[in-house]
Amino acid sequence: MPSTDLRLTRYGHSCLLVEHGDARVLLDPGIFSRGFESLQGLTAVLVTHQHPDHLDLDRLRPLLEANPEAVLHCDAGSGEQLDGLPHRVVADGDALDLGTPVRVFGTQHAVIHPEIPRIPNVGYLVGERFFTPGDALTVPPADVEVLGLPTAAPWLKLSEAVGLLREIAPRLAFPVHDAVLALPQIWYGQFASLAPEGTEFRVVAPDAVV
Repeated sequence: MPSTDLRLTRYGHSCLLVEHGDARVLLDPGIFSRGFESLQGLTAVLVTHQHPDHLDLDRLRPLLEANPEAVLHCDAGSGEQLDGLPHRVVADGDALDLGTPVRVFGTQHAVIHPEIPRIPNVGYLVGERFFTPGDALTVPPADVEVLGLPTAAPWLKLSEAVGLLREIAPRLAFPVHDAVLALPQIWYGQFASLAPEGTEFRVVAPDAVV
């Protein structure tokens, strides 16, 4: 486990509270995550990218209202979705002082399919200890003690996740981005929209006859 001055609390999928030094930093409060809504005393909220499993606008606004000292930091793409919420856009190479040092790495979401446009995505190294890449395979040019390892996604193969784990080589890794393991509909939707003309994609329930 990480040393006692670094505390990590998971709220499902990719949402985590990182406590280090004077910082209470919440990462990626998205639609598949639960329990973060009542948090108090946050110093910052960090969003890696605009997809709703990382950015739930309906719950983000009241969360920030309940934490007036917390500054929202996000990538440029997420910034365009925030509907007037105060925020600061960050980019690869930025260094932040949020009560603990935070460095920003990465530029783009991993490829889902060549026909799906890529969007901005940043990863965060918090306290020079914990790294989360968002929806990317970013390897930061820094030592990482604890890694939130993306586990399952339409953009991710097992071999890629293992490759990321081996290349970063943290002391501790734990799975994030894993809620989709119970949501095959995400894959079904992509199959239907990307199927060639003349091909019907149909979901067949267990024991059904086609």
